[in-house]
Amino acid sequence: MKAVNAKMQRKHPPDYREGYREGYRLGLCEAVKHLNSLEVEPRRSLKIMYVPQGFQAIDTGITEALGQLVSELIISAPETMLEVAARERPEAVLVMNGLHVFPGNHLEQISEIRGLGIRTAIWFADDPYFTEDTSEICKYYDHVFTHELGCLEFYRALGAASVHYLPLCVNPQMFYPRRTLPEYQYDIVFIGNAFRNRTELFDAMTPYLLDKKVLIAGGFWERLSCYEQLSPFIKDGFIPPEETASYYSGAKLVINIHRPWEGGQDNRNTFQLPSRSINPRTYEISACGTMQLTDVREDLGSLYRPGVDLDTFASGEELQEKIDYYLKHEEERRKIALQGLKTTLRRHTFTLRLPYLLNVMMTQT
Repeated sequence: MKAVNAKMQRKHPPDYREGYREGYRLGLCEAVKHLNSLEVEPRRSLKIMYVPQGFQAIDTGITEALGQLVSELIISAPETMLEVAARERPEAVLVMNGLHVFPGNHLEQISEIRGLGIRTAIWFADDPYFTEDTSEICKYYDHVFTHELGCLEFYRALGAASVHYLPLCVNPQMFYPRRTLPEYQYDIVFIGNAFRNRTELFDAMTPYLLDKKVLIAGGFWERLSCYEQLSPFIKDGFIPPEETASYYSGAKLVINIHRPWEGGQDNRNTFQLPSRSINPRTYEISACGTMQLTDVREDLGSLYRPGVDLDTFASGEELQEKIDYYLKHEEERRKIALQGLKTTLRRHTFTLRLPYLLNVMMTQT
């Protein structure tokens, strides 16, 4: 196969070779998807109500997965969840996050729903960045799920009786390897808001990045000290999930930098709990069949294998060294990306994650 690839590359111009490589990569990704898409467990005879947060990627993943896992699924807006629960009488209500878009009477509604004999659960997906709020919210639910290892004992100490570690995951119908147009194709991609640690890293890397094909997308990147130099690479504002997936799929390398957990202008982490768990971006990048370079959180090694499914960095200097290496070693980059896709499909989708949540949620407290 290597000899055939080399012959094709000598015979045809660069644009053709690039298209051939991309087609070859997508063919391998399709093979991985075909071999590693697991069957959904049998549908349960349950009537469940879901209250979304407004995180499109997560909410869509949960609703599509629950639609396959339970016999009846009801969706309610945060403002009307008591009214809907009283009318529909589900066996349980699952709330996503309970922050930001939820009304001031959210907790009173939950108390009244519990008073109707309906079980309640919340899945915190923003931990530990809003402990000022979640420290109160956790007390009102029968079951508390958090993706953050550092919040387990915290919620238990506050009196929450049923607290469970439930890592985030991905919807592979939204994030998947896809053919992309040239405007989505970059050597290096980062998508996310300009938190302090991210601006410090990109400011330090500015001289290195200037001669590369780079995309930096998200909000508040005017915070960069080197904004004028990096501005040609910056796409300002929110990037919808489907477009994000196109950028991931079109990239040779995607950088993942977790946000800082310390209190400040971007957090309400009043209790200063260190963050120990990976973000949803980790799963989403790997689900697109693209090589990922990520900083390290404590639970990373239990979910992905550094050096096998993705690779890691601990400093800007190490990140630059690994970018150089993987841009020059396409076959190794592709192999790691395919392993990351395989692990994601076999371990980290919503249809695989939610059965545990349903088991706990339907346990009598």
